[in-house]
Amino acid sequence: MKFRPSPIAAFGIAATGIALFSVMDALMKGLSLAIGVYNAMLWRNLAALPISGLIYAVGRSGWPSRETMRVHVLRGLNGAVMAPLFFWGLVRTPLAQGVALSFIAPVVALFLAALLLNERISRATISASVLAFGGVLVILFGQVRAELGPEALLGSAAILLSALSYAWNIILMRQQAQIAGPAEVAFFQTLYMVLGLAVAAPWLMQVPELVHVMPLMVAAMLAIGSLVLLGWAYAHADASYLAPVEYTAFIWASLLGWIFFAEGVSLLTVAGAVMIVAGCVISARQRKGPPIHVETTAV
Repeated sequence: MKFRPSPIAAFGIAATGIALFSVMDALMKGLSLAIGVYNAMLWRNLAALPISGLIYAVGRSGWPSRETMRVHVLRGLNGAVMAPLFFWGLVRTPLAQGVALSFIAPVVALFLAALLLNERISRATISASVLAFGGVLVILFGQVRAELGPEALLGSAAILLSALSYAWNIILMRQQAQIAGPAEVAFFQTLYMVLGLAVAAPWLMQVPELVHVMPLMVAAMLAIGSLVLLGWAYAHADASYLAPVEYTAFIWASLLGWIFFAEGVSLLTVAGAVMIVAGCVISARQRKGPPIHVETTAV
């Protein structure tokens, strides 16, 4: 008899994947403060490339088709813009606020899906998007009220731009899921992110000090491990059942931000996060097709 894991087990595995991603975000924030966002992103992906390449080579069944490779290229290059924006913003904002703002991406993806995939948007979805946007405004108002300074507002703007880019990334993920396996996706996403980031290498690249090598390796392994765990979980349970686990990232971000960066979480940040998550959940439930798979911290 073929083993079929329980939905609870899949939920636990997905939650572990989100936890690993959250730890990676905190580690990458520290690395970005130490060696700069560009070098943290470039060297983390360079460290991940041989690991993901080995995993892909072991289980590879064939070389991707031209159409599949086109999607890999688009997602990888998009990630080379999306991820640096996110971490540039995260350096300038509290971890919990940055993660909460990134939750707006699934709502934006619904409108991109309507534009690019001709999917219908219901009135309830529009109302939900207004609720989620209200949550963004609440968080930004909290920043102004806390007098975190113009740097925090610039960081929030960068995270929101990253979220717009990630919304397109969600559309690309949906296309990839139908034509490629997790190992192939992880390898080519890493490869084309490296190539995209390498364009600026002559001006920005610096060899990190030895003390930063181990954190970079750990960040790379956390990213790959998270992708593997989430890929396994979504292969063994419905996306609609697992979707709420994505938002546990806010809990981890709040805890890790407090432990490692002495960041507090205001009631306005919590209220804004609740509004954004509620808007995302309402939007997902209005969809007639399969829910969008959101990996909010998969950068």
